[in-house]
Amino acid sequence: MADTKATRRRVNPLSLAFLDVMFCGFGAVILIFLILDHTSTIAESTTSPDLMAEINLLNREVQEGEEGLVQLRNTVDQVSLEVVTAQGLAFQIQEQIDNFMQELAALENSSMASEDSVEQLRSDIESMEEELRRLRALAEEQEGNNVRQHLGDGNRQYLSGLFLGGQRILMLVDSSASMLDSTLVNIIRTRNMNDTAKRNAPKWRRTVKIVDWVSTQLPITSQYQLWTFNSDYGSVLEGTDGTWLEVAERDQLDQAIEEMRNVIPHDGTNLQQVFAAVAGIYPPPDNIFLITDGLPTLNGRNANAGLVTPRDRLELFEDAVEVLPEGIPVNIILLPLEGDPSAAAAYWQLAQYSQGSFITPSKDWP
Repeated sequence: MADTKATRRRVNPLSLAFLDVMFCGFGAVILIFLILDHTSTIAESTTSPDLMAEINLLNREVQEGEEGLVQLRNTVDQVSLEVVTAQGLAFQIQEQIDNFMQELAALENSSMASEDSVEQLRSDIESMEEELRRLRALAEEQEGNNVRQHLGDGNRQYLSGLFLGGQRILMLVDSSASMLDSTLVNIIRTRNMNDTAKRNAPKWRRTVKIVDWVSTQLPITSQYQLWTFNSDYGSVLEGTDGTWLEVAERDQLDQAIEEMRNVIPHDGTNLQQVFAAVAGIYPPPDNIFLITDGLPTLNGRNANAGLVTPRDRLELFEDAVEVLPEGIPVNIILLPLEGDPSAAAAYWQLAQYSQGSFITPSKDWP
């Protein structure tokens, strides 16, 4: 019995060491868990105030731009609708005018028609024509007081920089042989043809159209004169060289344009002579249109000269400018010409110096 109790009280040292190790390990794990700073895993996100302000400003500008774009589109649509509406009304009124004209003709041819009916129709036609003019003025981009009308392809107007006003307007048109064509070979070939071929040369026909266009832009209250120049100069209307003509005289202006179509380009270009003639006009012009294609080739000293170099032509141009009266705007329309590279720069300087304008129009104008 005593042996049994002694056996129970006996403890195995290996079992004690294992338990101690296990408890110590668990205790160490718990201690490490408590010691660690768990807040370090939470990242703090910060944003720069200046950057946010810039982003908000850009967003506001984008929003304002989009609103402005919408307003512009609405305005364009509204204007387009008004133009289309005006054009449609104009077309309807034109049809009504045509119908009234037919009725008026029928009444005038009828012996049973009363004077009251005819007068009533005439009154209706006049009122409709007035409304038609108002609608056309609303639909068109530009409204003018032109005494004549000239419509090009597509009814386009390319020229907006020319000064078209003035009380006394002088048109100077180069009618030398170079106005027959743009290339030297074709100039020589056309120069040897008959007069009909010269008058029908494409470049010269274009020149006449330009003169016609300029004449349609003249103020109705102004005066004008139309000169051509080559080795000589003169008005297209014979006997009117020193006389200012009235734009309001439409028949005379039409006759001047018709005479332009009969001009035959020939000889060289004496610009000094025609500028000296301008200085002798009284009262002087207050606006000049110069339609040409290059620098001059003649003056009073070299009438019988042979070859004229580009440098010579520039010197002739400078001599001509010296005799031109100051204070008169010179509006230059320069047509193309092969072998004269200095012409554009020289005429541009003249336009700037005289407070005029300088253009080289597109091929399909006017």
